[in-house]
Amino acid sequence: MMLETSGDPKSPGQENHINTILKGLLFRDPYLAPYKKTIHRRLLKRIEIESRLTQGQGSLADFAAGHEYFGLHLRNNEWIFREWAPNANRIYLIGDMTNWQEKKDFALHRISQDGHWEIRLSQDKLKHGDHYRLRIHWHGGEGDRIPAYSRRVVQDPDTLIFNAQVWSPSDPYRWKCMDFQSPSDPIFVYEVHVGMAQEEEKIGSENRLL
Repeated sequence: MMLETSGDPKSPGQENHINTILKGLLFRDPYLAPYKKTIHRRLLKRIEIESRLTQGQGSLADFAAGHEYFGLHLRNNEWIFREWAPNANRIYLIGDMTNWQEKKDFALHRISQDGHWEIRLSQDKLKHGDHYRLRIHWHGGEGDRIPAYSRRVVQDPDTLIFNAQVWSPSDPYRWKCMDFQSPSDPIFVYEVHVGMAQEEEKIGSENRLL
């Protein structure tokens, strides 16, 4: 049974939905009864996190596919770059193509009230291998940022600074397994540690000190 994530996670409707799921779980596995409160808390937390991520604008699947919308893309002989920066008041694309200076032709434009920014450039404005990043201005400050949805990031061997990189080779990789077919069965994920490694490492270090 899917969890509904629209609206207030603590609304009566969501509470009834969680209780329905709990009832089904306990019916199928009565041994889970002692952990009812814990399961309820985890279901509620899942709804809260999903609601925070999606902001009521689409599904979690849409959020997970954000890399297809944000970041740098070459579409119909045109470069399209988008970034989410709700607190910014000016954004520039800077890099090798601008000599790392802010230029009017490389200024992004806010395209939505919730902080979506975009710039469209002709194909000749960027070339394969160009390094780039964002110069973001906000009330009271400014700073350089690597785009959140960068598809390729490289480190300068001398300065050790990381930058995003345009990757559009004239001779792109050609897929060799033309008869490959992906399985239709759901993917089985045993364990995932995305964004958790540092926290777990800290916990592990604290445990070793005890």
